[in-house]
Amino acid sequence: MDGMSEGIGPTDITDLGHEVFQIDTRMAGYDGITAGYLIRADRPCLVETGTAPSAPVVRDALARLGIGADDLATVVVTHIHLDHAGGAGDIAAMFPAAQIVVHQRGARHLADPSRLMASARMVYGDALDRLFGVLAPVPADRIVALDDIGTVDLGGGRRLDSHYSPGHAKHHVGLVDSDTGDLYVGDAAGVYLPETGDVRPATPPPDFDLETALASVRKFAALQPARLLFSHYGPVSEVSQTLDRSAEEITVWVEETRQAHAAGLDLDHAVAMVRERTRNRYAAFSPDVDPAIAEKFERVSGAVGNVEGIMHWLSKTGA
Repeated sequence: MDGMSEGIGPTDITDLGHEVFQIDTRMAGYDGITAGYLIRADRPCLVETGTAPSAPVVRDALARLGIGADDLATVVVTHIHLDHAGGAGDIAAMFPAAQIVVHQRGARHLADPSRLMASARMVYGDALDRLFGVLAPVPADRIVALDDIGTVDLGGGRRLDSHYSPGHAKHHVGLVDSDTGDLYVGDAAGVYLPETGDVRPATPPPDFDLETALASVRKFAALQPARLLFSHYGPVSEVSQTLDRSAEEITVWVEETRQAHAAGLDLDHAVAMVRERTRNRYAAFSPDVDPAIAEKFERVSGAVGNVEGIMHWLSKTGA
């Protein structure tokens, strides 16, 4: 690999150095929505599977990188939302030697996804199959449940250290590579749009909590990572600036949603107000930027889901 993107049919692989490779999982057929990462260490590890329909895409990318069916040692997911872990069951079947690693609060849902899938079906309806597919069960004896602080052995003295970061979801962890200092942030620091450098919150129901979310971002900053590797989407070297912006965006969205909630507005009206009030915070929505970029940004961090999560928190806590 030479540091440039390589096409694998519809898939892009990007060499990020130190035997770390970013894989575009081609979620729902789109480019640049959800990334998986291969750490090609002595014990090869995949971080994030993408959705169930992405599993063949990920398998083919791993094959191009020299990782066959019996070579993958570990699959780690930052949390069990379907864009991150929906392919866990399929990947487990494709790579029968791999352990599947998840925070202990998500482990039972990988073993028995029925409740998770029923909830997702209620939210997404008929669009569920197109967007996420169906999470297949992971054999319980292959699941490794992490405590709030845990370690994944990558071989040769290299490891991933996990850090519980539940502001986005109660089963969320961040992962630090001991060799590179890279921090796999999942969704706890929001989403990053590489085309414009924008950072936007990811605050969906039912688990969003303001103080917990901000504490997770502070925890990430205290780890002093060398880079942030976003699942949505890609590597960021401006660590302090990006984490500061992440905390700021969460706070702004909560402040705006709180005003709408206090005024007794329903979700649709609250979303319209928050979208209008925050639009000028993002280069993606500038008139001189391709509208497809704004559409992509909305797809990976939709205003409706963000506001709904904050409204749910406000209603639950009376904040």
